[in-house]
Amino acid sequence: MITLNNIKKTYNKGQVTAVKNISFTINPGELFGLIGPDGAGKTTLFRILTTLLLPDEGSATVAGLDIIKDYTKIRSKVGYMPGRFSLYQDLTIEENLNFFATVFGTTIKENYHLIKDIYQQIEPFKDRRAGKLSGGMKQKLALCCALIHKPAVLFLDEPTTGVDVVSRKEFWDMLKRLKQEGITILVSTPYMDEANLCDRIALIQKGTILSIDTPTAIVKAFPLELFAVRASKTHQLLKDVRAYPGTDTCFAFGDSLHVTFKTNVAETNANPRPSEGLIPYLKSKGETDATIEKIAPGIEDCFINLLKN
Repeated sequence: MITLNNIKKTYNKGQVTAVKNISFTINPGELFGLIGPDGAGKTTLFRILTTLLLPDEGSATVAGLDIIKDYTKIRSKVGYMPGRFSLYQDLTIEENLNFFATVFGTTIKENYHLIKDIYQQIEPFKDRRAGKLSGGMKQKLALCCALIHKPAVLFLDEPTTGVDVVSRKEFWDMLKRLKQEGITILVSTPYMDEANLCDRIALIQKGTILSIDTPTAIVKAFPLELFAVRASKTHQLLKDVRAYPGTDTCFAFGDSLHVTFKTNVAETNANPRPSEGLIPYLKSKGETDATIEKIAPGIEDCFINLLKN
């Protein structure tokens, strides 16, 4: 449903590379996640695929149509929800929805089944201006407007950024229902926990794809043992663990540290495995309550490990 072949885009006359040599495909009916931090190149890719931006190099198709030659046809087949709320703030909920339905030559009634579950949550406020809505309600309205013409492909650029936890969960529940309608969905997010809700994901950083696979497969490919280390003084713990000679990587995750150890350290009675020697080392530093346990990695751990390589 979507193909990209060696897509490259630069800004400032080639001084800043936004995306470089990106190639991947998205299957019909797939919920595909583009996962990466701000500035990784996600929005640039979305603008290229929705025909709002021309690539410097490479080619791409959406729904079998070339993004350059067939740009007008593509615009009638896709729904696009940009990261920034872009609907008419002075129009009401109902007026915005009617406007977008008219632009695409359809009616709310014709495709109401697609937006029913979403629209019913904001319908009691249908006469409220869009600019007066909460973040979660704006998000639901924007999704309704992107769906009202029943697109073949739905592009959602960081749709849950700045939205409360409950609204985030509701939004992903909506996406699962839309997927059952056969709509292909490409969603970008900086939230690593949302990666597990996608069929496949692409991890992207500095305009480069680090890995593409199912979330499960990416986690299984994590090459090292991962440990969670805890102590009451987390800030001091972070400095001490990073100073430990056997530490490979160490990053703060909530109230714990996620740590990997060097694998090329010789093991003897005097020098046990780095993971076994850490606690005695920390106790010698005065951190008598330090604990360590082996844990399963998450997507964020995999992302950090790929950045290191």
